[in-house]
Amino acid sequence: MIQTQEVKMREKQEDDDGPPPGWQQPIHTTTPSLPTPPPPRPSDMGQLVCGSCRRLLAYPGGFKHVTCACCGTENLVLQPHQVGQVKCGGCAVLLMYPYGAPRVRCCSCRFETEIGDHNKRPPLSEQLRKPTPPKGM
Repeated sequence: MIQTQEVKMREKQEDDDGPPPGWQQPIHTTTPSLPTPPPPRPSDMGQLVCGSCRRLLAYPGGFKHVTCACCGTENLVLQPHQVGQVKCGGCAVLLMYPYGAPRVRCCSCRFETEIGDHNKRPPLSEQLRKPTPPKGM
């Protein structure tokens, strides 16, 4: 019985002598790293205020939705042609609002400013309508 154990131990030692013939340690070569893209220029960056936690968010231009890192709210990014501006009726701070909103609430004084007809965007049908040529030409 002792001889059998010695033979098995000798066989294990022979198996653990190292890697099989022809096997080589991998050579670590440095692969050229891809150039990292430059950070976006400040002119390419946009800003918006989160609709939930009211934090100022900066994002690369061209995004349609921006997720707030603090609260996780997905915010819709409005393009300049989709936003109106009006001065607050309470404290005169400049407010921005999506076109079509009937009123906007100021984040500073909480006053609700009604959006008058002069601030409303014309319907899309009027925007797309071609001007009629003058008569007599």
